[in-house]
Amino acid sequence: MIRRFMKRKPDDPGDSASLNDLSFILIIFFIAIAGFNVNKGFLMTLPNRERPRIVQTEDLLKCSIDASGTYSVDGKSMGKEGLEEAIKDKRLNHPNMTFLLLIDPETPYQAVVDVIQAVRAQKVENFSFRMEAAGA
Repeated sequence: MIRRFMKRKPDDPGDSASLNDLSFILIIFFIAIAGFNVNKGFLMTLPNRERPRIVQTEDLLKCSIDASGTYSVDGKSMGKEGLEEAIKDKRLNHPNMTFLLLIDPETPYQAVVDVIQAVRAQKVENFSFRMEAAGA
């Protein structure tokens, strides 16, 4: 019996291993040069425990939101436009004002976002919020 030795086929230049390497390098290249738009969100700086910040009573604007999403500033119920005006008026008289937001646990999320947008639009730097106790 005669055996024939088969010649090995040469490696195919279109082998997928080299294409995998090339595609990996291209992916890294495009990720590196891509510009990412980062949304910073709501930046907060927390007070230092060793040096607590003292807020003057006249610089404080208290706003509370009830479960129905109604705003009340210093005991007066108002809508979103009234809230923006109250912030603007307080900021004119007290440039270092602190905005305190008291939130009912059942408050709709959008109502809280609306207040934060109003505070940011008026460029209030001192913002504090607290969740009210359930049933209070």
